[in-house]
Amino acid sequence: MKHLPKHLRPRWRYLAVGIEAWPDAEIGRRAFQRALWYAAGNLLGDAGSADAGVKLLSFSFSGGAGEAVVRVRRGHVAEARAAIGCVSEVDGDPVGIRVRGISGTVRACEERYMGRAAGSSTQRDVAFAGAERPAVVRGDACDVRTESGYVGAAAFDIE
Repeated sequence: MKHLPKHLRPRWRYLAVGIEAWPDAEIGRRAFQRALWYAAGNLLGDAGSADAGVKLLSFSFSGGAGEAVVRVRRGHVAEARAAIGCVSEVDGDPVGIRVRGISGTVRACEERYMGRAAGSSTQRDVAFAGAERPAVVRGDACDVRTESGYVGAAAFDIE
């Protein structure tokens, strides 16, 4: 089968997506792709999500932070960004997602925007709400373990 001429091939844009969740969250590639498709289908409808062509190309997640490259048809970037913003949980784990940038090639997307995950995280005990509690510290953010789960705190919230 012959390839299409260049002027007839679909044009793509690549979105670098940052993912943040609680330290004990386990998010897989398939679950994240399913959440993207579900959000796009709910927001854009079946025809709109098919036109946007949202597809997960690369994904990595560990220790509460991750990143992904999402492929979208050119001309549908705004709709895809809105659909990505609608993802609030993956397999029952709450997540925070933000689009770091948009590029015309996968290589440029990875070089410019990837590799900026939350960095290294350390576990230590902190004084929070009048007691010593275990916490995961990533930069200025601190996830403190309480009886009911994790609580997000800033550096000035802990003692």
